[in-house]
Amino acid sequence: MALSIEDFPMVKVEAIIRPFVLDDVKDRLRELGVGGMTVSEVRGFGRTGGKTEVYRGSSYTIDFVPKLRVETVVPSARCDEVVDAIREVAASDRIGDGKIFLTPIMDAIRIRTGERGDPAL
Repeated sequence: MALSIEDFPMVKVEAIIRPFVLDDVKDRLRELGVGGMTVSEVRGFGRTGGKTEVYRGSSYTIDFVPKLRVETVVPSARCDEVVDAIREVAASDRIGDGKIFLTPIMDAIRIRTGERGDPAL
């Protein structure tokens, strides 16, 4: 029997997005009551491969496109709601909008207080 996300107490939602949609994603997640997130600057490529730029008459290829990685951990029951919210504000219907990855989380511990599980989020 295969496990599903709902079999775990929490889920890490990791979204690779275009940099200019960060504020919209952050605002939307705050509206949902998501307590926090981590944002990292990342570079990568997918279907778009890269892009060709011209500088001082010479053409060169940028192999890795700048993106942002937004990570947050939410209770499993809220996973679909958070994924839908990110898609709503980050999608432009063009190649390069990004990806969302879901990872099951067994536990979370707040270092300062020792709280575990949902209260630690």
